Amino acid sequence: MTVAQAIATQTGVTGTVTGYVVGEPTAASTVKTSSFTGDTALALADSSTQTSTASMLYVQITSAYRSSFGLLTNPSRLRTQITVTGTLTPYFTPHAGLKSPTSMTAGGTSTTSPTTSPTTATPTSSSSTDTYYANALGKSGDSLKNALHTIISTGVTKLSYDGVWNALKVTDQDPNNSSNVILLYSGISRSKTLNGGDSGDWNREHVYAKSHGDFGTTAGPGTDLHHLRPEDVAVNALRDNKDFDSGGSAATGAPGNYTDSDSWEPRDAVKGDVARMIFYMAVRYEGDDGFADLEVNDSVSNNSNPYIGKVSKLLAWSAQDPPDSFEKNRNQVIYASYQHNRNPFIDHPEWVSSIFG
Repeated sequence: MTVAQAIATQTGVTGTVTGYVVGEPTAASTVKTSSFTGDTALALADSSTQTSTASMLYVQITSAYRSSFGLLTNPSRLRTQITVTGTLTPYFTPHAGLKSPTSMTAGGTSTTSPTTSPTTATPTSSSSTDTYYANALGKSGDSLKNALHTIISTGVTKLSYDGVWNALKVTDQDPNNSSNVILLYSGISRSKTLNGGDSGDWNREHVYAKSHGDFGTTAGPGTDLHHLRPEDVAVNALRDNKDFDSGGSAATGAPGNYTDSDSWEPRDAVKGDVARMIFYMAVRYEGDDGFADLEVNDSVSNNSNPYIGKVSKLLAWSAQDPPDSFEKNRNQVIYASYQHNRNPFIDHPEWVSSIFG
């Protein structure tokens, strides 16, 4: 995750953060950029030229890493990029921090603490997810779907609907502007503070329309981050609860999107994102947890039934628009910091055709 995302996720969870070393923190609001005094802490930022301490993450350097990453011993680390895994919790209280690191990487070389076992069961966006999906590997069709359902339904943390607001400010953060989120359909970068229900605000779009199965905003499918995305209030209302298909008229306020009386076509850059969110929901919610069994079909007339279509279009869109870095990072942040489950079709897009093709 980015430094900005780590700053917004000070909940005691484990996170992997990539940023630039910008100095040595010596107090909550003091970071030295020269004449370093110790090897026990460093400050990370998303920009190598960042000077605002509010945009920095203070990283504890434990003894295993001081000889390699401490700035007193290694002043040349300044302005270089590193990746750190550890506990996201305030350091130099109340400043945002990362403590008890289990790995620190620079220049593609990993330096792992000799007293810490490898965390292979906690996949990151850049490491293998084979351990997470161990019980699904080698399977196909219904056997694969059943295995994935069990995997992504186990050990899940459910958010409240209010909690979704703050989560979306992290999962959908604009990688070029940490003060903004990217809106799903329109692609607009909008201030995180403009969340609400007024004109010009962004709100919480249920990609798998909540009326399809009548799950509303209840903790579970109604608050599942894997299909909730920020979108402009007016565009969200225009999409309403329509199924997905190609064609229609240009959607007002969302260039590249099209709509008619019963369907919505998202812009090309997120067609695959939409498809993989729908496929996730159809595997995650199978009717065994008090909610409806959500499925896909080839109709655009599903209304309140627990189905959404068109599956033929969703299959084509998934193949047309493979997962990009934004989608992969989002999947990892949801896993590491919020729900602790993954969207398997982002990690393994080939599984889409095996289950739904």
